[in-house]
Amino acid sequence: MHYYQFNIGDYNSHTMHLSEIEDLTYRRLLDWYYLHESSIPLDLNEVSRQIRMRTHSDCIATVLQEFFERTPDGWIHHRADKEIEKVGDKSTKASKSAKARWDKVKDANALPTQSDSNATHNTLPITHNTKEKSKKGSRLSQDWFLSKSMGDWATQERPDLDVRQVAEQFKDYWVAQAGQKGVKLDWDATWRNWVRNTKAVKPNPYDVVRLTVAPSNEPDPALEKIKADEKITRPPTPEERAILNSFRRKA
Repeated sequence: MHYYQFNIGDYNSHTMHLSEIEDLTYRRLLDWYYLHESSIPLDLNEVSRQIRMRTHSDCIATVLQEFFERTPDGWIHHRADKEIEKVGDKSTKASKSAKARWDKVKDANALPTQSDSNATHNTLPITHNTKEKSKKGSRLSQDWFLSKSMGDWATQERPDLDVRQVAEQFKDYWVAQAGQKGVKLDWDATWRNWVRNTKAVKPNPYDVVRLTVAPSNEPDPALEKIKADEKITRPPTPEERAILNSFRRKA
C-alpha cells in the first residue's frame, strides 16, 4: 500500500497527549506498517533503523506499547490490519468484476473503457474506519461524574494524584470549553490522556512542618521575662533623683 487517506480529527483525538517526537514516531511507524503490510519487528534497533530514528529507541518503545500489540511475530496494529484487509477484499472483488465484464466482450480487439481499466486498480485505502466519519462527537455533560472503572484506572495509573480533585478539574475545564474544542468522540480516552498529563502538586515544606510539629502549650520564656521585668519596682537612680529634686525646688 503506497497511499492511504488520513483522518486528522480522529488522529488528533487519540494522539493529542503525544510529544512532537512521539507524534513523528507514530506517523513513521504507521507509514512503515501500511507500506510493508506486515508486523513491525521486535528488535528495536532494527525498527529505529527502518524508520530512520536511530537515537530514539526509548520513544519508539513507548509508542509501540501504547498503540500496537506485541505478538511472537512482531508488533501489530488492529485498525491498520482491518483497513489493509478491507482494501484487499475490494481489490479482489473489483478484479473479478472487471474480468467478468471483459469475458462478455465479443470483440477481442476492443479497447477497455476508462472505467474498466480503473476497476483493476486497488481502491484507495484509509487509516480509519469510514463509519466513524459519520459519528458525531459530544460535549461533556453538566452532570458528568467519574465512573468507578475510570476512577480505579486513574488510581492505579497515577497513585500520586488526588483522583477526585483531578476529576473535578477535568469536568470544570471541559464543561466551560467553548466551540469545537469542547467536542470529543471518546470522553473516556480524553480522561485517560488528562490523567497521564496531569502534574502532581508538590507539597509545601512549610505546610509539612506545620502539620508534623505539634504546637507547644508551654509559655514562651522570653515573653515571660518581659512580663516579670515590668512588675519589678526599684529605687530611682541618682540622675533620676536629681531631676525629681529640681522639680520640687521649682514648685
